[in-house]
Amino acid sequence: MPVRSIKSWRGLAAAAGLTIIVLGFLYALPASRPSVPEVLAAPSASTGSGAAQLLSGLGPYAVADVAEAVSPAVVYVEVEYKAPQRSSARSSPFSGSPFGDLFDMFWFGVPQIPRQGVSQGSGFIISEDGQILTNQHLLDDSDNIEEIRVYVQNRTEPYTAKLLGFDYELDLAVLKIDDSGEFPVAKLGDSDQTRIGEFVVAIGNPYGKDFDHTVTVGVLSAKGRRIQIPDTTRRELREYSNLMQTDAAINPGNSGGPLLNLHGEVIGINTAVRADGQGIGFAIPINVAKEVVEDLVTKGAVQRPFIGISYGSITEDIAEYLKLPKAEGVMIMEVIQDTAASKAGLQPWDIIRKIDDREIKTVDDVLEVTQKMNIGDKLRFIVDRVSGGRMRTVSILVTVGSRD
Repeated sequence: MPVRSIKSWRGLAAAAGLTIIVLGFLYALPASRPSVPEVLAAPSASTGSGAAQLLSGLGPYAVADVAEAVSPAVVYVEVEYKAPQRSSARSSPFSGSPFGDLFDMFWFGVPQIPRQGVSQGSGFIISEDGQILTNQHLLDDSDNIEEIRVYVQNRTEPYTAKLLGFDYELDLAVLKIDDSGEFPVAKLGDSDQTRIGEFVVAIGNPYGKDFDHTVTVGVLSAKGRRIQIPDTTRRELREYSNLMQTDAAINPGNSGGPLLNLHGEVIGINTAVRADGQGIGFAIPINVAKEVVEDLVTKGAVQRPFIGISYGSITEDIAEYLKLPKAEGVMIMEVIQDTAASKAGLQPWDIIRKIDDREIKTVDDVLEVTQKMNIGDKLRFIVDRVSGGRMRTVSILVTVGSRD
């Protein structure tokens, strides 16, 4: 009886060992490379847990397929600037003295430093005729650009390009390749549909034209981030808002390159790295760019709705001076000449009581209205105005204009 048990045990062990060998052999067989659509397809709802669905849906070549598909549309941008020339248009009474530069700086503030040499970064093609979306900070000194060169994959010689339009606030610019050829295009996704924690891929040229694209992978860490970056050209802090945060490595030369989802769609434009935080990069949501790219191409700048007033809350002192019953409401402090407000007849010291049907009691009330307005909209302002020593109510129709 004990002998039979030992033999049975040995039989089971042999069978288990054979099973392990067979499974090991099958595991060791090289996996056939799936096609791009199979890799990028969403996991089936019938597969087990969320983690299992994710792993079964990605496959080992998901990132490689994204990079392979999108890389032809990713470009390296090189901007050459003219040699800087010292301007003598403005000078202090002490110019020409041994301390002239110091006095000029005191007189006029810290000057903007012209770009020198070459700036470089990345971009991606958004139209078959060669329009390229990139960062504005690569072309910050646009008046002194000598030449823009664009390098594309599998081509040694660069194309020349021209600047169609840019926007400093959004850090976006559109270039156009000077060639009539048909170019590969990066597909634009929907950044509003992105989810924190999803995988993202960054492609760019951090090491210049002598090296191929680099591909880095991470996750979308956060959305709606606000940061400040030193602007060495303008000697000021540059503020960004509503950025996407990722731990995918974004090196300085990656600026302007695409941040992609695993469907190979552009969801952001790589733009900044947090100097005091390792592995933290930021990208501009692609939906922000989609809203303004037509203005950049056709008008050279973003056309923003603009009325042309500055305003503030009514303080106790103002209320006492104007003999108001209480310190409530918003007062127009300044009306900018040749704007929608000045043309309609709004004046400094006007107290805004209503805009259309919205009662105005705080500056936030005005802000909420103006944030929703569009160029060409007509807004009815009801204001209290001091005239001839007495207060009277005036109705003024303002047609929203644009800020140049």
